[in-house]
Amino acid sequence: MPFRSSITSQRSLMLTLLILLGSGFMATSLLSYNASRDSIRNNIVNTELPLTSDTVYSEIQKDLVRPVLISSMMARDTFMRDWVVNGEKDTDQMTRYLKEVMDHYGAYTSFFVSNASLTYYQAKGVLKKISATEPRDTWYYRVRDMAAPYEINVDPDMANKDSLTFFINYKVMDYNDNFIGAAGVGLTVDAVIKLIDRYQQRYQRSVYFVDNFGRLVLTGEEGGPQGATVGQSIYRLPDMEDLKNKLPKPIGGSYEYESQGQSHFLNVRYIPELNWYLFVDKREDGALTAVRQSLYLNLLICLIVTGVVMLLLHRIVRRFQFKIATQATLDSLTGLPNRRGFDVMAMRALKQAQRDGKPLTAVLLDLDNFKQLNDTHGHLAGDAVLMGFADDLKSCLRQSDIICRWGGEEFIILLKDSDREGARRVAESIRVLVEHHAYAFSGSTLNVTVSLGLAQLQADDSLQSLIARADRALYHAKQSGRNRVSDDIAQLA
Repeated sequence: MPFRSSITSQRSLMLTLLILLGSGFMATSLLSYNASRDSIRNNIVNTELPLTSDTVYSEIQKDLVRPVLISSMMARDTFMRDWVVNGEKDTDQMTRYLKEVMDHYGAYTSFFVSNASLTYYQAKGVLKKISATEPRDTWYYRVRDMAAPYEINVDPDMANKDSLTFFINYKVMDYNDNFIGAAGVGLTVDAVIKLIDRYQQRYQRSVYFVDNFGRLVLTGEEGGPQGATVGQSIYRLPDMEDLKNKLPKPIGGSYEYESQGQSHFLNVRYIPELNWYLFVDKREDGALTAVRQSLYLNLLICLIVTGVVMLLLHRIVRRFQFKIATQATLDSLTGLPNRRGFDVMAMRALKQAQRDGKPLTAVLLDLDNFKQLNDTHGHLAGDAVLMGFADDLKSCLRQSDIICRWGGEEFIILLKDSDREGARRVAESIRVLVEHHAYAFSGSTLNVTVSLGLAQLQADDSLQSLIARADRALYHAKQSGRNRVSDDIAQLA
């Protein structure tokens, strides 16, 4: 009678849980919070931000098309080519020509560099002689040797107090298609800044440019994210540190991050002409207000349901908590079996090897100087190395092999159907892999080595004696200088 009563009670409890959970899920489904929120967020991330990014990119290209056409015209102008071919006799002629180009087309600057005399001409006269040893003249030799007819780059303009300028550098060829110099015009960056400000006001989102090193190179007048200025790395901003690992190169994408308690949607696009990244950033504000109100109501319902469920589950959890804890067989950090799980599998493998007369070899591994690594880089770094090391071990082993985290930085492997020589080859491959593997942690790389001791199962061995001999071999490897493989025979010798 008590047994039947207990069964009835459990069924009643499960039925109550089912009704409560069903009511909670139904309530949240009726609110359609997830569908509404995802729809709005997807529209922002997949449509609005990419569209704005494409529009800004198109506008920048449009602003650069006209200067490219002007530079192309200069490069094919018969006056310029004849003047160079005839020996650059009258400097004033070239100066007047460049000034006329600059005034007529409204360019910020215009220039010509002769390959014969290495003279830099611009609208105000001769600027200087260029030199291959001068870092600021490397652009000219890059243009001279490139296959494309022109390039767009951003450099300080020496003729205008080093103002940051968009230069269109066009190759000039003579009538026999020989390179005779580089000509072009420049645009002030201020014009692009005004374009950025106009789009920020129109679309209510931030627009800025970042180079390959994460430094701001172009923003609106109010600066970049969190008021950052040109030259400042966005990766050093408190709320954008995580972006460093998320942003791919050279292809952009869409991302989300938190800043000052506000969610942000970010679209990144690579601009190949400038070798920069275009960032379009939108805050999550009024777009999700209505959905957020539904969220609060949904959370209230879920909280009530969860509270009742937790009160009921408490009776079950207390009953089975100890049992679940004792049955845990996996190491939480590496996902490998722990000692408890290993004992079960190892005893089975040991009996099978003794019954079938097949070889079985134990390999005990210990990471060298692991305490020093923890002391130097912190335990989180040590955990990252342990997880990476566990993955390396699994990549070197067969599915039939048994691997376990023995404790701390020690691991143990049972190699089925492997004699001493086969096990040594496997152990050596593990040692070499670990020695040459750089484990990544927090933007830096960590290197470790491993010592290994192995012992082959003998007829009178127990699991304890087999592991004890492997442990002695490991001790011998450590005493012999670490980062090596030792077996119980070598240890005895």
